Amino acid sequence: MLDTHAPTPQRGEDSINGLDHYRQAEATVTPMRLLAMADGMLIHQALYAVAKLGVADVLQDGPRATADVAHQLNVNEVALYRVLRALASEGVFEEVGPQTFVNTSLSQFLRTGTPRSIRALMIFKGSRHFFAPFGEILYSVQTGESARTKIDGQNGFETLRRDPELAAVFDDAMTNLSELVAPAIASAYDFGQWGSVMDVGGGNGILLAEILKAHTTLRGVLADQSHVLERARQRRFLGGGLADRATMQDCDFFREISSGCRAYVMKSVLVDWNDEQACTILLNCRQAVSKDGALLVVDFSIAEDDLSSRGKLADLAMLVLTGGRVRTIREYRDLLAQGGFRLNKVIPVPGGLSILEALPT
Repeated sequence: MLDTHAPTPQRGEDSINGLDHYRQAEATVTPMRLLAMADGMLIHQALYAVAKLGVADVLQDGPRATADVAHQLNVNEVALYRVLRALASEGVFEEVGPQTFVNTSLSQFLRTGTPRSIRALMIFKGSRHFFAPFGEILYSVQTGESARTKIDGQNGFETLRRDPELAAVFDDAMTNLSELVAPAIASAYDFGQWGSVMDVGGGNGILLAEILKAHTTLRGVLADQSHVLERARQRRFLGGGLADRATMQDCDFFREISSGCRAYVMKSVLVDWNDEQACTILLNCRQAVSKDGALLVVDFSIAEDDLSSRGKLADLAMLVLTGGRVRTIREYRDLLAQGGFRLNKVIPVPGGLSILEALPT
């Protein structure tokens, strides 16, 4: 797209310089740029393959020949080399000798159990449950409905409830994601001022654990469905020194949210649902939040401009995967008002997230 704010060419020499500016701009706008964007799918699935196989774990002790790696992983040597060669061209691995690869600082994040690892997240993002619905994106554009529902015949969360193996993959992925962002969220806002906080739809409890660690006088409640809480108990993020300040409570936020805390946190909850469903959740929150309490919505938001934004891509994912949406701050303000809240403050968090402090009206 040409820069419509570029200066208008003038007569004489200025006119020639101006024309050169437009020619240079046009030279950067080619079909190859679109093809490069489309190649992102290939990189995405190559990352899934090496994450699923555990290639970065195999390379953790230093360079290995592709033949050795292929033999250990029981895969085709030539095919594995082609994948590693492609990813090395993107800086994910390095080919240090003929068909011999080593980890880079980037592929270290694909190792199991390393700080800030996203191996589990890459495995989930390449799984049929996540990836297949994007082959039906046209259905979502035509209908406004989730393509995942078309493929599975049911809500994605219901699929997870019925498939424990897939739910474990999802939990591992969300654990990776939460471990990346939870410390920044916990330190960006004074949660401690409220004395008590309930993490509604809090999953494994990683965010609540980080909030409690950062605010040592705070007590917390992890609220989610019973099968989710059972997995949270197994993972024990709220164990150890946090056990005396944290409890768990069954919760279906479409039915009822229990009172008893001054602040209520919802991270990546409203984004999963359309406006009508999100309003139902907010109205249930309003029944629980006291007049001197607060609702803290943690999510992506969309800037109202043409700049690149993780929120805009996340919004497409929600369209296809859940039927939900990422909202602008203005849209959040209106939605919160329908639910009985007033948007009081917006606190940006590194990574494209925001904390929306909403007070009851």
